[in-house]
Amino acid sequence: MHTITVTVGSAVGLHARPAGIIAEAAEELGSEVLIGLPGDEAVDASSALLIMTLGAGHGDRVEVSGEVESDVAAVAALVEQDLDAE
Repeated sequence: MHTITVTVGSAVGLHARPAGIIAEAAEELGSEVLIGLPGDEAVDASSALLIMTLGAGHGDRVEVSGEVESDVAAVAALVEQDLDAE
């Protein structure tokens, strides 16, 4: 299992728009990727609703994990971006 700890980059945290973008990208991957707050149970990164239930805000640290390193890295890179910026 590969795990990367990253900082949430979106100004609104992992709320509706950023969560939707991350979930859409995770759904297109060939493996399951999980995302969660350190010490808490991780959720399926392909579900925007589950991502939003984490309550992760801007600057919070989250762990992205999965079996395929490149898929984990792809989701982690999205979490670090400000996905709410236009």
